[in-house]
Amino acid sequence: MEKTKFISCMGDSPTVRLLDFLITGRDFDYSLSDIARGSRIGWATLYRLWPRFVANKIVMPTRTIGKAKLFQLNSKSKVVQNLVKLYKIILRSDIKTQIPLRKAIVA
Repeated sequence: MEKTKFISCMGDSPTVRLLDFLITGRDFDYSLSDIARGSRIGWATLYRLWPRFVANKIVMPTRTIGKAKLFQLNSKSKVVQNLVKLYKIILRSDIKTQIPLRKAIVA
């Protein structure tokens, strides 16, 4: 599977893949199964990372369907808003002639 521009720029790690999936689908809610499959990370890795995402309010529970609890990126969080801003900057930039991200974020 081809890497997204965000993953190519930030590094192909489980956390970055998870963020990439959640930011791309930020208007939708997902079960943990969908999140693991969509971000291409294993269950053990998801269960290791997920408590940190919940504790830092990066994701929030939205509803329950049967036994499955669904989650969505927390668009009210300043951290998430800045991550989405960074994501958009990376998508608009040319990775080969990348603008300094620090400068772009402050602007």
